[in-house]
Amino acid sequence: MELTAYLKQIVGISPELEYEIDQSFAREVFPKRHKLLLPDNLSQKVYFFEQGLARAYYIRHDGKDITHHFFLTNSFSMAIENIFYGRPAPYGLELLEKSVVRSINYADLEKIIDRHHNLEKVMRTLLIEILKTFSDRLNALQFQSAQERYANLLAQYPSILQQVPLGHIASYLGITQQTLSVIRAQR
Repeated sequence: MELTAYLKQIVGISPELEYEIDQSFAREVFPKRHKLLLPDNLSQKVYFFEQGLARAYYIRHDGKDITHHFFLTNSFSMAIENIFYGRPAPYGLELLEKSVVRSINYADLEKIIDRHHNLEKVMRTLLIEILKTFSDRLNALQFQSAQERYANLLAQYPSILQQVPLGHIASYLGITQQTLSVIRAQR
């Protein structure tokens, strides 16, 4: 879905604001496996995935690549550590399929929001979604079995097994690929 159509679902936007948003957000098409951001980046950008699939990942001290989160079509992503705390973001962003990505520098987005206060609701909604996502993820890792985490992943992202390599799914779930194979065989 296009960015402006997505925003219209959340708040009413005028044709003028629609045009301003469309002009302010860069639109780029990237191939599968493109690294949009590397871990420890200093990005000040806000990303919106109009089409495609991405994963946030980090590199553990032993060099192991760990998937932290998946971003599907109609998802926003931004490096909270950079934008709000001035620290490098530990997460990189890798595209898992050909993707259409819109982006804007956070400072430029803030200027638009200052002129169009109805967009404050969009930012609140986005930040609440990020907070809920992290809360759910922490809860799952602390209190759910690997089987429960796998079932919840399939419920949340029904087609993920067709779109994402099993190694990324296993690392997201906090298990080995062998454990994932056992869980999948039991279903």
